[in-house]
Amino acid sequence: MSIPDSAMPIYAKLSTRWPAEKVVSFEKGLTDNSLHPRDAKMELALEITGAFYGEDEAKQAQDGFVAQFQKGKLPEDMPEYKLEAGQTVLEVLEAGGLIDSRGEGRRLMQQNGVRLDGEALTDPNQEFPNPGVLQVGKRKFLRVK
Repeated sequence: MSIPDSAMPIYAKLSTRWPAEKVVSFEKGLTDNSLHPRDAKMELALEITGAFYGEDEAKQAQDGFVAQFQKGKLPEDMPEYKLEAGQTVLEVLEAGGLIDSRGEGRRLMQQNGVRLDGEALTDPNQEFPNPGVLQVGKRKFLRVK
């Protein structure tokens, strides 16, 4: 969850199905540092997601988050793109919907934010090297075939 740590007590009060005692305990844990903010956000996210989508889907989403962002694994479900001969890296990024503009693609590549199978791609005009998993930032993935 991308919320500031200071907002977690408000979310706990207004967005959860927790009884008042649980909310007070949650706030106390945040205040006295007995509850790590990361763990608190995970617990809060699980509760809120479970309220809207059900406990099973919430648990699956949490497991996927942990695998991708804490353990660094690739997501199982990602879009695929059929590589055409002679396409540049920038063209693949654009055609695959990973960038909003070519300028954004160039900036991301200068900042080592574009990776193919874990290796940074820095030349936007180079021919796309080989099929694999293309990653832009931490959240965007595309399987290039």
